[in-house]
Amino acid sequence: MGVRLGPVVPGDVLLDCFELARDVRYVDMQASPYDVSSYGLSPIAVETPEGKSEYASRQREFTHRAAPLRERLIVLCDAVLALRETA
Repeated sequence: MGVRLGPVVPGDVLLDCFELARDVRYVDMQASPYDVSSYGLSPIAVETPEGKSEYASRQREFTHRAAPLRERLIVLCDAVLALRETA
């Protein structure tokens, strides 16, 4: 979400997008080759079949969580564009 949309995006949508982005980052950190246990995160061993499965499952969850946010942002963008066309 760009800075330009900031003024028209309701705070709850912005917060939901931020929380999703944070959770995606946590999973990316867990799947990295680095020790992130100091952040309270357990590793996802993507080099194993179980780890790959867990990582893929988490990514699917993110896709499902993102869908309504994406739709809300599209509606907001369409409304802004409609206002711009009438101005």
